[in-house]
Amino acid sequence: MQFKMPKNDEKYHWTNHVMQKMMYYGLSADRVKRVIRAPQRAEEGIAENTIAVMQKAGSTKNPQEIWVMYAEKRDKQQETRDKKKVVGKNISLVPGLMSHKKIIITAWRYPGVSPVRDRVPLPEGLMAELERENLV
Repeated sequence: MQFKMPKNDEKYHWTNHVMQKMMYYGLSADRVKRVIRAPQRAEEGIAENTIAVMQKAGSTKNPQEIWVMYAEKRDKQQETRDKKKVVGKNISLVPGLMSHKKIIITAWRYPGVSPVRDRVPLPEGLMAELERENLV
């Protein structure tokens, strides 16, 4: 299978780390986005101001979980435009109001079923890499 590098767009920013992990674990960009859009479990990420989400994968005999850790970032200009749209309107009807850009930090496969907790296990060396890229 040929790995296709995901492109940054208005909704997602892909770090170099997550692209390396996607290749290592055989995850596609669509699979990572699907975990973010429809998680079976969400927890506070181990890095500050991050969210970790999970979907089950594998089989009953060989259970696995796919985890994705990301941070949400809002553009200051977008916030200003959103405030102008909301004046005198129903918030749920304003298009593009809840558009956060997600910075996808990492993704991994967890063998088995992980215990439920506040923070998920962080892959080795990730914190140092996040600090080098000024993401935390």
